[in-house]
Amino acid sequence: MLNFKTNVLRLSFMLVASLCCIDASAQGDKKSSEILEAMSARYQKIKSFKAVFTYKPTGEKPLKGEATVKGTKFRLKMAGQEIFNDGKLMATYIKETNEVNLQDFDPTQTGDLDPTKIYSAYKKGFKYKYLQEKKEGAKTLDVVELTSTNKNSQVDKVQIEVEKATRAISSWKIFQKNGQQVTYKVDQFQPDVKVADSYFAFNTKDYPGVEVVDLR
Repeated sequence: MLNFKTNVLRLSFMLVASLCCIDASAQGDKKSSEILEAMSARYQKIKSFKAVFTYKPTGEKPLKGEATVKGTKFRLKMAGQEIFNDGKLMATYIKETNEVNLQDFDPTQTGDLDPTKIYSAYKKGFKYKYLQEKKEGAKTLDVVELTSTNKNSQVDKVQIEVEKATRAISSWKIFQKNGQQVTYKVDQFQPDVKVADSYFAFNTKDYPGVEVVDLR
């Protein structure tokens, strides 16, 4: 069955996908809105991408993750689990138990973090505030804070660091209402990757002996 870690991974990924296409036209100060709009414009031009990142929950060792996205399709590898979404079916594979959970992909179940609503989710779900400019090696970063206005959201706020020169996302930190914090750092980003739609569908032939748990 789906566990807590799986839900956190899914929540985190959908937030990441949404960050790439924020509509910053409302509920923000002028500077934060300009930064988010510039970042959004950069990513909206990208039809697909592959990202390698470091994921670090507070108090735990850093872990590596990899995400490939094409439209509303995605495949996420992270913390011993892999999530496939071909736009219709979501499959969560757990390596430790060689088990996969199958669910119909229902956008209504993901609320404001649904990647099919990325153009409007943050317009109604967050307010923005510019925090600071900071240096990281040779890079200059702008730090913007998004605070949730949705009482039902698991997320309290998100702090995003955006490269000043390129408007690319450098890192982000998610503060959940239960007190948990997770930091993501982008290590590699490859835009407009060529990837077949079949890459986003789980194929049992590639996982010998896998136990299939059909939750549909």
